[in-house]
Amino acid sequence: MDGIFLQQMINGLTLGSVYGLIAIGYTMVYGIIGMINFAHGDVYMISAYLSAIGLAVLAFFGLESFPLLILGTLAFTIVVTGVYGWTIERIAYRPLRNSTRLAPLISAIGMSLILQNYVQISQGARQQGVPTLLEGVIKFHVGDGFVQLTYTKLFIILVSFVGMGVLTYVIQRTKLGRMCRATQQDRKMASILGINTDRVISYVFVIGASMAALAGVLITMNYGTFDFYAGFIIGIKAFTAAVLGGIGSLPGAMLGGLILGVAEAQFSGLVNSDFKDVFSFSLLVLILIFRPQGLMGRPHVAKV
Repeated sequence: MDGIFLQQMINGLTLGSVYGLIAIGYTMVYGIIGMINFAHGDVYMISAYLSAIGLAVLAFFGLESFPLLILGTLAFTIVVTGVYGWTIERIAYRPLRNSTRLAPLISAIGMSLILQNYVQISQGARQQGVPTLLEGVIKFHVGDGFVQLTYTKLFIILVSFVGMGVLTYVIQRTKLGRMCRATQQDRKMASILGINTDRVISYVFVIGASMAALAGVLITMNYGTFDFYAGFIIGIKAFTAAVLGGIGSLPGAMLGGLILGVAEAQFSGLVNSDFKDVFSFSLLVLILIFRPQGLMGRPHVAKV
């Protein structure tokens, strides 16, 4: 039992760190414009295809070194996915920014369907795959069995935490971060003070898409397969992580992703893996009922 618990803990941290990366996109967009970008899961799905394309192109030109392969793939995927994020904001959100709250939501759902069908038509409906890039495993003896940590999972956990750390530094310590925080607190006052809030909102969409791109590359490395529908389930789970941590809170998105990943992995290993999605979505319902502001979020106070 201890071995299963520890193994699922490793699996949960791997999965949760990726959930946290994707949840950042949801929480940043909500924090700055108060809307949920339901096309964000499909942005992650796009990045999975882009990572496979990047790997194929680099391998075609004879690049075999893992560090160069992964760095080149990350750079290509993040840049192109960032362009997708910028385009979604310009097309689906900016024209509707001053309309009713329902209009951008419907627009985001429509954009999600457009991205799914665009990928299905251009890449086909069948599952795609990439070969294992990083071989090797570390084994720990626990009781009568053992726990294993593959180099791929170790790499995913380390890169995810580095990505979260870099983003936290950008938001807390840089000029761009100060503009983002000012726009989040009071968009109208930030505009009066000379901040181009439209540009800042575009930057936020690009940053969120870049984090989803990082997650797309890492998950593709871990599982090796993906399809045009891959963004739906993982997008909802990342949204659950964002709500769990406190939608609008950057540390909350990271914490929520880790908690959800570990909880889901433990449920799969100790209870039943067939119902892990039911468990995750039931957790979302319970959070919305009993603590809608999340673990690190603040309840909204109406000013009268």
